[in-house]
Amino acid sequence: MVKIENVSVAFDGCYALKSISVTLHKKRIGIIGSNGSGKSTFARLINGLQLPSEGKVHIDHLSTDKDGKAIRRKVGFVFQNPDHQIIFPIVEDDMAFGLKNIGYNKEAINQTIDALLNAYGATHLRYRKSHLLSGGEKQLLAILAVLVMQPAYIVFDEPTTLLDLSNKRKILQMIAKLDQTIIMVTHDLDLLAHFDRVLVFEQGCLVIDDIPSVSIKAYQKLIYDQL
Repeated sequence: MVKIENVSVAFDGCYALKSISVTLHKKRIGIIGSNGSGKSTFARLINGLQLPSEGKVHIDHLSTDKDGKAIRRKVGFVFQNPDHQIIFPIVEDDMAFGLKNIGYNKEAINQTIDALLNAYGATHLRYRKSHLLSGGEKQLLAILAVLVMQPAYIVFDEPTTLLDLSNKRKILQMIAKLDQTIIMVTHDLDLLAHFDRVLVFEQGCLVIDDIPSVSIKAYQKLIYDQL
């Protein structure tokens, strides 16, 4: 369970988020809002990439301001641009990085990577150069490098924005089958139709929190009223 308690985030005296209190316990949660509304800042709070200026963020029994390392194991984060996430020049090395950091030996790392690549039909990518992958393959690698750590939660920040239609469909099919709790920031409202809950942010405030049909309709009206 994700619990946000009276959280505000300020940059240079300007609030990106203001007094947010919400508890997230559903399996599929969408986050929408106009550019600059605070939605990406909110998403980064969940795995400790962003710490609150005020208030507390708890993931299960952990606090992001005190348990950062444990939080990052529990909550994976997939960036909009996989080039901002991929570190190593070879696919298997990128997937192995997190496992090495938590003490896996070479045999365990190889077995874990093998199993994950097999599960997603990506064994052919193992020894490929990361920077030579296609856009869809890079996004797949970014997700696999998170999945290899077996997080309980995964936050996706605009995961399909840079993809063509074919790769977008493949990535969404992959995400739909994941067992983890998924929290997704997106501008693509169609992606959220089957989610459990959608949060709408506007000017740093959480203004709507409801089922997708209600939240999306209210968000569209909000945008229309601003035109």
